[in-house]
Amino acid sequence: MDVYFFDCDKTLYDYDFHKRLPMLAELTGVSQYRLASSWWAGGFERAAEIGEYATSEEYLAAFAEVTGAPLTLEQWQRARKAAMTPIPASIDALHEAATLGTVSLLSNNPIPFKDSLPVLTPEIVDALRGNDLISAVLGARKPERRIYTRALGRFGVAPGDAILFDDSAENVAGARDAGMHAFQLKRGPNGFDTDGLVAAMHAFAERDR
Repeated sequence: MDVYFFDCDKTLYDYDFHKRLPMLAELTGVSQYRLASSWWAGGFERAAEIGEYATSEEYLAAFAEVTGAPLTLEQWQRARKAAMTPIPASIDALHEAATLGTVSLLSNNPIPFKDSLPVLTPEIVDALRGNDLISAVLGARKPERRIYTRALGRFGVAPGDAILFDDSAENVAGARDAGMHAFQLKRGPNGFDTDGLVAAMHAFAERDR
């Protein structure tokens, strides 16, 4: 069995934090500066991404305590979705990959992201079939080696039978160091190199033929 791992942000969906932060400030009435300096600069989001908060309720309670901004899951979703724009060719590639093997997310994100996938990523949830691996569940962030070994373990596959598509050079290098195939999706003046992604996907699928 081959497994095709896809990062989410800047791989399947373009992501702009500068759209998310103003929306959060508008929804909570707390300034962008306070939100960014307390939660993100304070390291709480990174902690959430490695599983510090086991549930969305715990995450939202911590967010309110740290920032002074009570936030519902629906509001979190609205702000997160405002920062996301589908990359159609990447999404098409994921659907094609689902016909070639097993597809899964492999994304550095907190628990509310996993709980919100039907809202945030309606274009891909059916193809994923519940394969929504995120760092908060695996207890490590890319490019740490253990996130790759744990992800592979979930599917019981050897590293050579899996490929990661990711925008981060560090994450791609981490996957390769773990023995996986990997492709870095770069953005050029004409947009994302989705043609390269598709070519890498086909080369991986045909490697043993």
